Amino acid sequence: MTAFNIELIKKVRAYFNLNIYETKVWLALISKGIASAGEIAEISGVPRSRTYDVLESLEKQGFAIAKIGKPVKYIAVKPTIIVEKLKNNAMKDAQEKVETLSKLKDTQEYNELESLHKTGIEPSKQSDLSSSIKGKANIYSHAREILENASKEIIILEKADKLESKSRIFNGLFDRLKKANVKIKVALNGSEQEIKKINAKFKIKSIKTDLNARFFIADGKEVLLLVNNAQDSDEETAIWLNSEFFASALSYLFDSAFNRKK
Repeated sequence: MTAFNIELIKKVRAYFNLNIYETKVWLALISKGIASAGEIAEISGVPRSRTYDVLESLEKQGFAIAKIGKPVKYIAVKPTIIVEKLKNNAMKDAQEKVETLSKLKDTQEYNELESLHKTGIEPSKQSDLSSSIKGKANIYSHAREILENASKEIIILEKADKLESKSRIFNGLFDRLKKANVKIKVALNGSEQEIKKINAKFKIKSIKTDLNARFFIADGKEVLLLVNNAQDSDEETAIWLNSEFFASALSYLFDSAFNRKK
């Protein structure tokens, strides 16, 4: 019977996306190096009648190689080779997914989704629209979305290191806004060196502030207000408000501080 502990079997199964029999057989084969189906069945604890099918499945997936001869024996493929293969497959799948998503906006289905969303939003009172957004990636993706849709002015009050860590998301955003003649106002909490670096990278003129608040405002209408500084990026939370009253009030307070710094 197999000597492999349950925790190892569970983790290997998850890492390599195998079923329970495939995991046990592969571990047995790795421990043996080269073995027949009968030997693998004895080591793994998998019924001998199933071991043949499982070994063939592992061979097709690239985890094992069948050695010609009688009885047929199988050779374990090195785990490092398996990992590299899975990495390459994952990258290929991800690239294909990105290409599919990049073409999505050109499809009729996407236009229908936009139409449905617009139909659902318009009957609602814009001032009543609000939601909670959780997770750093989701928050900054939403921030970019509302800023990209601005036509007059954007306001950013943020920590310098936070903006720097998400530079990929904002890369190109400020250039597009400038070309569209959108006024850009940025205040950052951080060191002079951090702020100079960000100003040079994005070609903006942000000012230094000691305020610990963090928010994004677009056209004095939409506000994305971060409400905590969680260490875990998945626990970071923001509130999105489509409220001209609240956005205008926050913009006024920002402008008062912004003008004093000039």
